[in-house]
Amino acid sequence: MAAVIAVASMGRTGILTLNEGSSSLKFGFYAGGPDGVEERTSGDVEGAQPADMVERIDAALDGARPAAIGHRIVHGGPDLFDPVEIDAGVLARLERATAFAPLHGPAALSLIRAAQARYPDVPQVACFDTGFHKDLDEVAAVLPIAKKFRADGVRRYGFHGLSCQSIVRQLRPDLPERLIIAHLGSGASITAVRGGRSVDTTMGLTPSGGIVMASRAGDLDPGLLLYLMRERGMDAAGIEELVDHRSGLLGISGVSGDLRKLHAVAATNADAKLAIAMFCRSVAKHIAAMMAALGGADMIVFTGGIGENDAVVRAAICADLGWAGVSIDPAATAGRVVVRVLASLENAEIARAVAALTSGARGSR
Repeated sequence: MAAVIAVASMGRTGILTLNEGSSSLKFGFYAGGPDGVEERTSGDVEGAQPADMVERIDAALDGARPAAIGHRIVHGGPDLFDPVEIDAGVLARLERATAFAPLHGPAALSLIRAAQARYPDVPQVACFDTGFHKDLDEVAAVLPIAKKFRADGVRRYGFHGLSCQSIVRQLRPDLPERLIIAHLGSGASITAVRGGRSVDTTMGLTPSGGIVMASRAGDLDPGLLLYLMRERGMDAAGIEELVDHRSGLLGISGVSGDLRKLHAVAATNADAKLAIAMFCRSVAKHIAAMMAALGGADMIVFTGGIGENDAVVRAAICADLGWAGVSIDPAATAGRVVVRVLASLENAEIARAVAALTSGARGSR
């Protein structure tokens, strides 16, 4: 049974959130209670082994101790969507789910084990990026291949769900009926939201699909992959390395997957300029597709590291969508789709999920 966690008036204890993304590990430490959660400290850890990262985070807490730990898990496979306390059975299912997210799953498992070793008596909770998209309608969730594969969990899952949840929460009580969330970072996706519910999204079975990303190709002609296998002799590992680590902005530019570096050289480097243009066009095309799913849009929210901080990219994307009434000019009102920039508060969503899951728990370890 889950341990009793006193999240009200935590003092020197609280909820630790561990959010491993494509390029860094973000952590937060939250006090929580019946009225919600409050961030006490946060930070980023890069370039270290999981045990080292947990040790650095522990030092950053300056003596405070987690009463519970929440992990962002990219993919829980076909039967893990809702937040769940991590036990041996859940770990086994997460192991099986690494087949759906080989870029993220093993790293998440290593981090869980490192946190368990550091805090052996602290309950740990898995919070899934796929959860927000759990109830996609069949027209969006079913992939157009032979029906027999559905039994194996082959479907459109969708990702960045914790980010989407945080945007929906920030917009209430004035949440628009037709909302498009553009989560743009090293990993990037577009989600169509109707009345607070995900109805379509760009990523599919894995986080490799959809729009052009930092080093991920996004959607590709499957015939290209067959060509690479047949004519170049590439195996599954080689294709995975190509589409996840050597494509996207990095592959197009030959310079970097970081848009900040591409902006810095775009004036003199044609490939860097092309990479930026292709990224912006890819995002605009997929936003237009989400408009088709919603029958239009009332608001577009940009979030994530690029979405929040790169005004040049936002302007280029919106310019491509001017025909649909999208404008970053607040004075443009005719047929206007409202454009906003909001922070992705994934860690706070994790902390809320941990508090909600554990607040009624009984028993102890």
